[in-house]
Amino acid sequence: MRTWPVLSTLLVLAACTTMTDSPEPTAATRDPHSRAEPDRVVVRHLDLDLTLDFAQSTARGRAALTLVRHDPAAPLVLDTRDLAIERVTDATGRELPFRLGTEDPILGSALTVELRGETRVVVVHYATTRDAAALQWLAPTQTAGGTHPFLFTQGQAILTRTWIPIQDSPGVRLTWNARIRAPEGLVPLMSASTSEPDPDGGTRFGMHIPVPSYLIALACGNLVQREISPRCAVWAEPATIDLAASEFADTERMIVACEELYGPYAWGRYDILVLPPSFPFGGMENPCLTFATPTILAGDRSLVSLIAHELAHSWSGNLVTNATWNDFWLNEGFTVYLEQRILERIYGPERAAMEIELAMQGLEEELATLQPCDQCLRLELQGRDPDDGMTAVAYDKGAAFLRRLEQLYGRDRFDRFVRGYFAAHPFQSMTTDAFLAHLQANLLDSDPALAAQLDLETWLRGPGLPKDTPVVRSKALAAVDAAMAAWHADRDLEALAAASSGWATQQWLRAIAFLPTPCPADVMAQLDARFGFTATGNAEIACAWFELAAASRYAQAMPALDAFLGKVGRRKFLKPLYEALQKADPVAARELYLRHRSRYHAVAVRTLDAMLLEQGRAP
Repeated sequence: MRTWPVLSTLLVLAACTTMTDSPEPTAATRDPHSRAEPDRVVVRHLDLDLTLDFAQSTARGRAALTLVRHDPAAPLVLDTRDLAIERVTDATGRELPFRLGTEDPILGSALTVELRGETRVVVVHYATTRDAAALQWLAPTQTAGGTHPFLFTQGQAILTRTWIPIQDSPGVRLTWNARIRAPEGLVPLMSASTSEPDPDGGTRFGMHIPVPSYLIALACGNLVQREISPRCAVWAEPATIDLAASEFADTERMIVACEELYGPYAWGRYDILVLPPSFPFGGMENPCLTFATPTILAGDRSLVSLIAHELAHSWSGNLVTNATWNDFWLNEGFTVYLEQRILERIYGPERAAMEIELAMQGLEEELATLQPCDQCLRLELQGRDPDDGMTAVAYDKGAAFLRRLEQLYGRDRFDRFVRGYFAAHPFQSMTTDAFLAHLQANLLDSDPALAAQLDLETWLRGPGLPKDTPVVRSKALAAVDAAMAAWHADRDLEALAAASSGWATQQWLRAIAFLPTPCPADVMAQLDARFGFTATGNAEIACAWFELAAASRYAQAMPALDAFLGKVGRRKFLKPLYEALQKADPVAARELYLRHRSRYHAVAVRTLDAMLLEQGRAP
């Protein structure tokens, strides 16, 4: 049985007090991406009971929802999408009238349940469908071991409603329990603080800290565990576990570093689950159980900034959460900033400087492709899929804004502010306006002269990067630029090989970015022969090289690129690779995508369909 230590138990008790004292949502603050009406009737606890059917790619069971009824006359309104609702009852089994609203392609259908006067628990009996976007059911051939099927969920941003009928908004927090029945030989895991076998079959899980719905996660497959510290473990398929445990050996050091900076870790366990490569993201910060892509298993810990990032979400995002997806930068901007501070503590200032400089380079490139309204930190996404806001703006412009505050007020003072922000709002959901009020009262008002130097309006609601954006330069990347400039002048590959001895992944990424686009085939071939880019096992370097190869029509890399696209489902890699292929040969890019499409998660498919299948269609 998994449990949390005494310290975290005290934090949970504090959270319960905070939740009781916190103001409930109002009609004016409803989430535009949820049909729920939590200001009238809000769900505070979920009891989930599901049986997984891998043959039919469905889950069937019930969700019992415990309510707080602010308006005794109001119905319960839940978010659903692509769910087969069979019946709705109260806790005693009496039928409750319900209706499903009109289907919206983004929001799904509202499930409205009429409540009796005494009703405090509503039980929804349902099954998922094959269209459930949060669930990816993998055949054995799509896993590392190749012998067992696999299932994982991805709820962020608004996909939890495709596998649980729920108030699917980050502004609604709830505790939950679950019983999951899986086929023999498969291990279910959830983003839970406790787990134990159920005597009647299946596994029971519990999360007694209130969390938003997008942080309820499930995985099931042929999984084994490897402890790496008293509170950390790695889960993976047997074929992957050794490499994963070695790669993530610094996890406990990362937790300690963040605790020293920003306060106690509140969640007890911090485990990492390495998923099959079709996982659409680098990682997902599910409490107690980070989901991670195997593409970060480089063998040299050069890509573990992703683990630092997902760990940092235990404070920014999980502890204090964006109230709506318009406020997404509050999750990601803080998390990138914390990630970079963790890396600095563990691996030194130069490593952090490389990560920051590369991130800002990528941000400036992405800003050039975005509409002005999408370049702001605080977004207006009503009527759009909240995934549209998951750009480098939220992550890297958000982190740059925090670095600007650090620059103005000094690191010690700003660290106290950030620590105080987390301590003041544990297990709460925050809007941008609420954060700005806290910022004003607890930092800006302390020194109005410094506050006057901050271009706050442009940072939060303006496009692009303000003129006062901090500039971070890496000596290691400057050395790469010098080496690449020398090679460009004399084409001396041996001199470049000598200069690049010992380069980290981040330096190789800078070197590839230095090359012209398109790059002449003979130059590509010479570099490839000397440095083995096409055959690299480092997914970040492979993606950068394949993107250049596609743009340059470098034929020797095309079979390896095809194989990469057929194996990896991480949207960060798929989008630029298919974009490069599309620019070079739209017909071939579309055919390649259609061949691999069934292996990708719905999150990636939505992005790629819009780019490769829907562009140019008649309205």
